[in-house]
Amino acid sequence: MTRWQQLRAHLTGAQLREIARFLVVGGFCFLIDYGLLYVFTEYGGIRYLWSSALSFSVSVVVNYFLCVQFVFAGARHQSAAKAALFFLTGVMGLGINQIVMWALVEGAGLYYMIAKLVSTAVVTIWNFITKKLVVTH
Repeated sequence: MTRWQQLRAHLTGAQLREIARFLVVGGFCFLIDYGLLYVFTEYGGIRYLWSSALSFSVSVVVNYFLCVQFVFAGARHQSAAKAALFFLTGVMGLGINQIVMWALVEGAGLYYMIAKLVSTAVVTIWNFITKKLVVTH
């Protein structure tokens, strides 16, 4: 049995659908984040780290509403405390995003749009784990 088959055997159909919805919403929010990063930096003349913070913040707000409505079952009736925790995890994700962006652009010399791809992968793992815990518990 392959690792994928082992993992799939442990996940229920509902969990797999939840992960699929999370990836679709995340992909859409990534397009918002990535697109705004480019527009803010190239056309707005904003330094890449500021652009990254702005684009990331917009995508977090969109992600929140889409996760509550479509991804996590039963999350539509959240308390203010849970909503605040969701956004707190987003702020922490922003911190991770900024550190990775800075390290890859300034430290490794990568083009900021390539660094954003790596940053997104790191933050995606953080987001799924923390947002699932915050939204569903």
